[in-house]
Amino acid sequence: MTHDLSHERFETLKREFEAIDGDGDGFITEAELRSHFPDLPPEAIGALDRDADVDADGRFSLEEFIRLTGARD
Repeated sequence: MTHDLSHERFETLKREFEAIDGDGDGFITEAELRSHFPDLPPEAIGALDRDADVDADGRFSLEEFIRLTGARD
């Protein structure tokens, strides 16, 4: 997945991911999404969980985040 991105694009997405990952544990939780995007409706969170949380662990890894952004080089 990430091997298809340019180094520059990957680094940009990684910085964006880290800005949302408030506790720096390498995952974005629902609480971190709500904190970073306070106006995001609950339906959007549900859609993210269904569509992007591939391993269904209730949080987003960097790879899932990149997939979620629809990142293209």
